[in-house]
Amino acid sequence: MQNDKTHPQMEQDMNQQIFSEDLQSKASLTKPYSKGPYNKSNDQEQWIRITEGCPNQCEYCRESFENGIKPIYYPIPNIIRNDVKIIDMNLMYKSKAIEILDELGSKRVNKKVVYYELVCGIDYRYMTQEKADALKRNRFKKIRLAWDHNIIEQRRIKSCIKMLNKAGYRGRDIMVFMICNWKISYQDNLFKLDLCKVWGVFVCACWFDNQAGRKIKPIHWIPEHIKEFNRKERKHNQMINFGIDPQLKNCT
Repeated sequence: MQNDKTHPQMEQDMNQQIFSEDLQSKASLTKPYSKGPYNKSNDQEQWIRITEGCPNQCEYCRESFENGIKPIYYPIPNIIRNDVKIIDMNLMYKSKAIEILDELGSKRVNKKVVYYELVCGIDYRYMTQEKADALKRNRFKKIRLAWDHNIIEQRRIKSCIKMLNKAGYRGRDIMVFMICNWKISYQDNLFKLDLCKVWGVFVCACWFDNQAGRKIKPIHWIPEHIKEFNRKERKHNQMINFGIDPQLKNCT
Protein backbone atom coordinates (compact mmCIF):
# COMPACT_ATOMS: atom_id res chain seq x y z
CA MET A 1 0.00 0.00 0.00
CA GLN A 2 1.21 3.51 -0.82
CA ASN A 3 2.99 5.27 2.07
CA ASP A 4 0.62 8.00 3.26
CA LYS A 5 3.43 10.13 4.72
CA THR A 6 4.88 11.49 1.50
CA HIS A 7 6.63 14.80 1.95
CA PRO A 8 4.66 17.65 0.22
CA GLN A 9 7.75 18.78 -1.75
CA MET A 10 8.31 15.25 -3.01
CA GLU A 11 4.66 15.11 -4.10
CA GLN A 12 5.00 18.43 -5.90
CA ASP A 13 8.20 17.34 -7.68
CA MET A 14 6.64 14.06 -8.80
CA ASN A 15 3.53 15.80 -10.08
CA GLN A 16 5.66 18.28 -12.00
CA GLN A 17 7.54 15.40 -13.61
CA ILE A 18 4.26 13.82 -14.66
CA PHE A 19 3.02 17.10 -16.17
CA SER A 20 6.29 17.59 -18.07
CA GLU A 21 6.02 14.10 -19.55
CA ASP A 22 2.43 14.83 -20.55
CA LEU A 23 3.57 17.36 -23.17
CA GLN A 24 5.06 14.70 -25.40
CA SER A 25 2.03 13.02 -27.00
CA LYS A 26 -0.90 15.45 -27.30
CA ALA A 27 -0.95 14.76 -31.01
CA SER A 28 -2.21 11.24 -30.31
CA LEU A 29 -5.63 12.56 -29.33
CA THR A 30 -8.26 12.12 -32.00
CA LYS A 31 -11.12 14.14 -30.50
CA PRO A 32 -9.99 17.66 -29.60
CA TYR A 33 -12.26 19.86 -27.52
CA SER A 34 -14.07 22.67 -29.29
CA LYS A 35 -13.22 26.28 -28.63
CA GLY A 36 -15.14 29.50 -28.14
CA PRO A 37 -18.28 30.40 -26.19
CA TYR A 38 -21.11 27.89 -26.10
CA ASN A 39 -24.80 28.21 -25.29
CA LYS A 40 -27.32 25.51 -26.17
CA SER A 41 -30.53 24.42 -24.46
CA ASN A 42 -33.45 22.04 -24.68
CA ASP A 43 -36.74 21.95 -22.78
CA GLN A 44 -35.08 20.82 -19.54
CA GLU A 45 -31.51 22.13 -19.38
CA GLN A 46 -28.94 24.55 -20.73
CA TRP A 47 -25.27 23.95 -21.61
CA ILE A 48 -22.78 26.83 -21.56
CA ARG A 49 -19.04 27.57 -21.85
CA ILE A 50 -17.92 30.88 -20.40
CA THR A 51 -14.12 30.56 -20.04
CA GLU A 52 -11.14 28.97 -21.78
CA GLY A 53 -7.61 28.12 -20.79
CA CYS A 54 -5.71 25.77 -18.50
CA PRO A 55 -2.05 25.87 -17.42
CA ASN A 56 -1.57 22.13 -16.93
CA GLN A 57 -0.89 20.97 -20.51
CA CYS A 58 -1.99 17.39 -19.79
CA GLU A 59 -1.52 15.06 -22.73
CA TYR A 60 -4.97 13.47 -22.41
CA CYS A 61 -6.74 16.84 -22.69
CA ARG A 62 -7.05 19.13 -25.69
CA GLU A 63 -8.10 22.17 -23.69
CA SER A 64 -6.36 25.33 -24.87
CA PHE A 65 -3.21 25.74 -22.81
CA GLU A 66 -1.78 28.66 -24.76
CA ASN A 67 -4.19 30.80 -22.75
CA GLY A 68 -3.32 29.16 -19.46
CA ILE A 69 -1.65 32.23 -17.97
CA LYS A 70 -4.17 34.67 -19.43
CA PRO A 71 -7.44 32.76 -19.70
CA ILE A 72 -10.25 33.88 -21.97
CA TYR A 73 -13.52 35.01 -20.38
CA TYR A 74 -16.78 35.09 -22.30
CA PRO A 75 -19.93 36.93 -21.18
CA ILE A 76 -22.35 34.77 -19.23
CA PRO A 77 -25.26 34.15 -21.63
CA ASN A 78 -28.88 34.67 -20.74
CA ILE A 79 -29.78 31.84 -18.38
CA ILE A 80 -33.13 30.41 -19.47
CA ARG A 81 -33.26 27.05 -17.67
CA ASN A 82 -33.22 26.14 -14.00
CA ASP A 83 -30.75 23.31 -14.71
CA VAL A 84 -27.47 24.49 -16.25
CA LYS A 85 -24.43 22.40 -17.21
CA ILE A 86 -21.11 24.28 -17.47
CA ILE A 87 -18.58 22.66 -19.80
CA ASP A 88 -15.58 24.88 -19.00
CA MET A 89 -12.31 23.09 -18.35
CA ASN A 90 -10.64 23.97 -15.04
CA LEU A 91 -12.81 26.90 -14.02
CA MET A 92 -11.39 26.75 -10.47
CA TYR A 93 -7.90 27.80 -11.58
CA LYS A 94 -9.09 31.10 -13.03
CA SER A 95 -8.72 34.21 -10.88
CA LYS A 96 -12.35 35.23 -11.46
CA ALA A 97 -13.75 31.84 -10.44
CA ILE A 98 -15.55 32.97 -7.28
CA GLU A 99 -16.86 36.10 -9.00
CA ILE A 100 -18.29 33.92 -11.78
CA LEU A 101 -19.83 31.44 -9.32
CA ASP A 102 -21.54 34.24 -7.38
CA GLU A 103 -22.86 35.87 -10.54
CA LEU A 104 -24.31 32.56 -11.70
CA GLY A 105 -25.83 32.01 -8.28
CA SER A 106 -27.69 35.29 -8.48
CA LYS A 107 -29.63 34.20 -11.58
CA ARG A 108 -33.32 33.35 -11.44
CA VAL A 109 -35.53 31.74 -14.08
CA ASN A 110 -39.30 32.06 -13.70
CA LYS A 111 -38.61 33.42 -10.21
CA LYS A 112 -36.93 30.15 -9.25
CA VAL A 113 -33.29 29.50 -8.39
CA VAL A 114 -30.93 27.84 -10.87
CA TYR A 115 -28.90 24.70 -10.16
CA TYR A 116 -25.53 24.22 -11.82
CA GLU A 117 -23.08 21.43 -12.62
CA LEU A 118 -19.43 21.62 -13.60
CA VAL A 119 -19.36 18.83 -16.15
CA CYS A 120 -15.56 18.55 -16.23
CA GLY A 121 -13.67 17.49 -13.13
CA ILE A 122 -12.50 20.08 -10.60
CA ASP A 123 -8.71 20.31 -10.32
CA TYR A 124 -7.85 19.79 -6.65
CA ARG A 125 -4.70 21.93 -7.00
CA TYR A 126 -6.80 25.07 -7.33
CA MET A 127 -9.44 24.28 -4.74
CA THR A 128 -9.67 26.38 -1.59
CA GLN A 129 -12.21 26.47 1.21
CA GLU A 130 -13.48 29.77 -0.14
CA LYS A 131 -14.15 28.21 -3.54
CA ALA A 132 -15.79 25.15 -2.00
CA ASP A 133 -18.09 27.45 -0.01
CA ALA A 134 -18.88 29.42 -3.18
CA LEU A 135 -19.87 26.24 -5.01
CA LYS A 136 -22.26 25.27 -2.25
CA ARG A 137 -23.95 28.65 -1.72
CA ASN A 138 -24.48 29.03 -5.46
CA ARG A 139 -26.21 25.64 -5.74
CA PHE A 140 -23.61 23.62 -7.65
CA LYS A 141 -24.53 19.94 -7.51
CA LYS A 142 -22.97 16.61 -8.50
CA ILE A 143 -19.48 17.79 -7.68
CA ARG A 144 -16.88 16.10 -9.88
CA LEU A 145 -13.30 15.95 -8.57
CA ALA A 146 -10.54 14.92 -10.98
CA TRP A 147 -7.90 12.43 -9.86
CA ASP A 148 -6.04 11.89 -13.10
CA HIS A 149 -2.46 11.30 -12.05
CA ASN A 150 -0.47 9.33 -9.52
CA ILE A 151 -1.77 7.67 -6.38
CA ILE A 152 0.68 9.84 -4.46
CA GLU A 153 -1.92 12.61 -4.80
CA GLN A 154 -4.16 10.80 -2.30
CA ARG A 155 -3.57 13.19 0.61
CA ARG A 156 -4.48 16.25 -1.45
CA ILE A 157 -7.56 14.56 -2.93
CA LYS A 158 -8.68 13.71 0.59
CA SER A 159 -8.01 17.31 1.68
CA CYS A 160 -10.17 18.61 -1.18
CA ILE A 161 -12.99 16.26 -0.19
CA LYS A 162 -12.73 17.59 3.36
CA MET A 163 -13.12 21.16 2.05
CA LEU A 164 -16.23 20.13 0.17
CA ASN A 165 -17.59 18.33 3.24
CA LYS A 166 -16.98 21.43 5.36
CA ALA A 167 -18.86 23.51 2.76
CA GLY A 168 -21.88 21.24 3.23
CA TYR A 169 -21.48 18.52 0.60
CA ARG A 170 -22.03 14.92 1.68
CA GLY A 171 -19.87 12.12 0.36
CA ARG A 172 -22.69 11.05 -1.96
CA ASP A 173 -22.72 14.56 -3.49
CA ILE A 174 -19.15 14.03 -4.73
CA MET A 175 -17.85 11.98 -7.65
CA VAL A 176 -14.16 11.29 -8.28
CA PHE A 177 -13.15 11.24 -11.94
CA MET A 178 -10.21 9.02 -12.80
CA ILE A 179 -8.78 8.58 -16.28
CA CYS A 180 -8.62 4.98 -17.49
CA ASN A 181 -6.92 3.18 -20.38
CA TRP A 182 -4.05 5.65 -20.00
CA LYS A 183 -0.58 5.57 -18.42
CA ILE A 184 -1.97 5.35 -14.90
CA SER A 185 -2.15 1.60 -14.50
CA TYR A 186 -5.19 -0.54 -13.87
CA GLN A 187 -3.69 -1.53 -10.50
CA ASP A 188 -3.22 2.10 -9.45
CA ASN A 189 -6.81 2.88 -10.35
CA LEU A 190 -7.95 -0.04 -8.23
CA PHE A 191 -6.03 1.54 -5.35
CA LYS A 192 -7.89 4.81 -5.99
CA LEU A 193 -11.16 2.90 -6.08
CA ASP A 194 -10.42 1.41 -2.66
CA LEU A 195 -9.76 4.86 -1.20
CA CYS A 196 -13.00 6.19 -2.66
CA LYS A 197 -14.80 3.39 -0.81
CA VAL A 198 -13.20 4.58 2.43
CA TRP A 199 -14.16 8.19 1.68
CA GLY A 200 -17.72 7.24 0.71
CA VAL A 201 -17.72 9.02 -2.66
CA PHE A 202 -18.86 7.96 -6.13
CA VAL A 203 -16.45 7.14 -8.96
CA CYS A 204 -16.60 7.90 -12.68
CA ALA A 205 -14.20 6.27 -15.14
CA CYS A 206 -13.09 8.70 -17.84
CA TRP A 207 -11.77 6.69 -20.77
CA PHE A 208 -8.75 8.12 -22.59
CA ASP A 209 -9.44 9.96 -25.86
CA ASN A 210 -13.12 10.51 -25.00
CA GLN A 211 -14.00 6.87 -25.57
CA ALA A 212 -17.20 5.56 -24.05
CA GLY A 213 -19.59 2.65 -24.16
CA ARG A 214 -18.81 -1.00 -24.66
CA LYS A 215 -16.43 -0.65 -27.60
CA ILE A 216 -13.49 1.02 -25.88
CA LYS A 217 -10.28 0.54 -27.87
CA PRO A 218 -7.40 -0.71 -25.69
CA ILE A 219 -4.56 1.81 -25.62
CA HIS A 220 -2.57 1.52 -22.40
CA TRP A 221 -4.76 -1.16 -20.78
CA ILE A 222 -5.63 -4.66 -21.93
CA PRO A 223 -9.26 -5.54 -22.78
CA GLU A 224 -9.70 -7.66 -19.64
CA HIS A 225 -8.76 -4.71 -17.42
CA ILE A 226 -11.14 -2.39 -19.26
CA LYS A 227 -14.03 -4.82 -18.80
CA GLU A 228 -13.19 -5.52 -15.17
CA PHE A 229 -12.80 -1.86 -14.19
CA ASN A 230 -16.18 -1.07 -15.73
CA ARG A 231 -17.68 -3.83 -13.59
CA LYS A 232 -15.92 -2.67 -10.41
CA GLU A 233 -16.97 0.95 -11.03
CA ARG A 234 -20.63 -0.05 -11.33
CA LYS A 235 -20.41 -2.20 -8.21
CA HIS A 236 -18.69 0.58 -6.24
CA ASN A 237 -21.35 3.15 -7.12
CA GLN A 238 -24.19 0.74 -6.32
CA MET A 239 -22.76 0.13 -2.87
CA ILE A 240 -22.21 3.84 -2.19
CA ASN A 241 -25.74 4.60 -3.38
CA PHE A 242 -27.57 1.82 -1.52
CA GLY A 243 -25.22 1.07 1.36
CA ILE A 244 -25.45 -2.64 0.52
CA ASP A 245 -24.81 -4.86 -2.49
CA PRO A 246 -28.19 -4.80 -4.29
CA GLN A 247 -27.24 -7.82 -6.39
CA LEU A 248 -27.24 -10.10 -3.36
CA LYS A 249 -31.02 -10.41 -3.20
CA ASN A 250 -31.31 -13.58 -1.11
CA CYS A 251 -29.03 -12.70 1.81
CA THR A 252 -30.37 -13.58 5.24
